[in-house]
Amino acid sequence: MIYLDTSVLAAYYCPEPLSDEAESIVRSSRSPAICDLTEVELLSALSRKVRTRKLDATEAERIATKFLTHLEDNLYKRFALERRHYLLARDWLGRFNLPLRTLDALHLAVATSEELRLVTADRAFARSAEALGIDMVLVGGNTAKSSSVASRPSKAASRTPFGR
Repeated sequence: MIYLDTSVLAAYYCPEPLSDEAESIVRSSRSPAICDLTEVELLSALSRKVRTRKLDATEAERIATKFLTHLEDNLYKRFALERRHYLLARDWLGRFNLPLRTLDALHLAVATSEELRLVTADRAFARSAEALGIDMVLVGGNTAKSSSVASRPSKAASRTPFGR
């Protein structure tokens, strides 16, 4: 089973250069996993896109509604953050040798604890996961730990946001 980082869901729901690849990954997984943190992060990403005029508010609301509907319909397996996830994230951050951000450490902790393969479109996040030896796929790039997901040109710039 795979664990989707918010960067992949943002590309899945919003038109971005990696949207085609994100769509292929999301749709090919029976029940991709996320954690409760993802819900907040995706809404934050939509808000940022509205503020930077990459998306209008009406479209952001439509995307948010679609995502929340998908959550209610259990299209994603959701994991709640638990104390053990915080402790694992704290331990990794306490190494002081990784450019790992707080929320990324929590995502990694959930993916690792639940024995899920991380899928991310965030290169910095992928480097930290790789440094920790965590099984992951970098969408839009090739890493030693990535699967055979190949980078390819995207039609996302000309399409409207989609959903399942």
